[in-house]
Amino acid sequence: MGKELIAMLLAGGQGARLYALTQKLAKPAVPFGGKYRIIDFPLSNCVNSGIDTVGILTQYQPMVLNEYIGNGQPWDLDRLYGGVHILPPYQQASGSDWYKGTANAIYQNISFIERYDPQYVIILSGDQICKQDYSDFLAFHKEKGAEFSVAVMEVPWEEASRFGLMVADENDKITEFQEKPKNPKSNLASMGIYIFNWDILRKYLEEDEADPESQNDFGNNIIPNLLRDGREMYAYHFDGYWKDVGTISSLWEANMEVLDPEHSGIDLFDEQWKIYSRNSGMTGHRIGANAKVENSMITDGCRVNGNVKHSILFAGVTVEEGAEIEDAVIMGGVVIKSGAVVKHCIVAEDAVIGNNAVVGAMPTAEEDGVATIASGVKIGGMAKIGPKAMIYNDVKDGDEQW
Repeated sequence: MGKELIAMLLAGGQGARLYALTQKLAKPAVPFGGKYRIIDFPLSNCVNSGIDTVGILTQYQPMVLNEYIGNGQPWDLDRLYGGVHILPPYQQASGSDWYKGTANAIYQNISFIERYDPQYVIILSGDQICKQDYSDFLAFHKEKGAEFSVAVMEVPWEEASRFGLMVADENDKITEFQEKPKNPKSNLASMGIYIFNWDILRKYLEEDEADPESQNDFGNNIIPNLLRDGREMYAYHFDGYWKDVGTISSLWEANMEVLDPEHSGIDLFDEQWKIYSRNSGMTGHRIGANAKVENSMITDGCRVNGNVKHSILFAGVTVEEGAEIEDAVIMGGVVIKSGAVVKHCIVAEDAVIGNNAVVGAMPTAEEDGVATIASGVKIGGMAKIGPKAMIYNDVKDGDEQW
């Protein structure tokens, strides 16, 4: 029996603009919000929206992501028929190839989609923080009699040229598509979330693959081809929280917004739309007698004996007595030793910040930036790391890097 809707989740992104954070990690596997990884958001949206079949297309550094997803049980996606499936590029009779673009990635998995004979396919991005009900989106698609629909958000006009833009009429029918134009005709930015009728998607994927000049990309090729042929294309307006966390500053900012759910638009404490994740299996956190914690999120297994202000501590972080943390995103397993000062920065998993070291600084009129420490890096005692520094390797005692 065919499925009405299945999801294809593009999760192969290298995340080059996250620099040190994605050296050994696919972007969708980057930790976020204390106990989550970025990919938890689209997966949870699928389950909460009633989608029980998800293909996850991986490519760059997939090991941690594959291990994290496992059989899909944390998201209730461990199904006999459907469930979650990891779909890396693979050897075929005609040869093998990496995914050459977003459209080619879906094309290479046509046989997976055919197994479920769906009426509709939703294409999702694995590198956004967004809480969205895809069942509302599908209802819109069906009501309009659409062959293709794209989720859009209004963005400020001065930022519009950074996005792929949909020009639509008063009935939301798309009349034009602009890819990062200098002179935007619209401020409806594509979120990179699409619903296709499966027969239409298959036809255009096969045509695109047969075109040697194509970049095999949805934005550059598939959508313009749909427009060329006068297909029924509609823009679905989304007004919830959505953030592309593709840069260090946007990732840091989105984490800070988690601490202000009343005003930021992202509420991870919402019982009506839970974001599911794999359990760390650690014990509860412990706040020492001399510790001071203010407006922060402290996750499983943390041991806090220093001062923590407006920060997020992921699972298993140790903060020794006399250490100070402010406006910081501290990922799992990090050790911050006595006397260290860690401010306005991101520290990746399993790093060690030595005694009396200084990492980052609160922004000033002269200097502003998010210091970033890569996974597993050791910052020596008394070392100083400047507010814009990107640290990939160990730093010796007393050294300074800016």
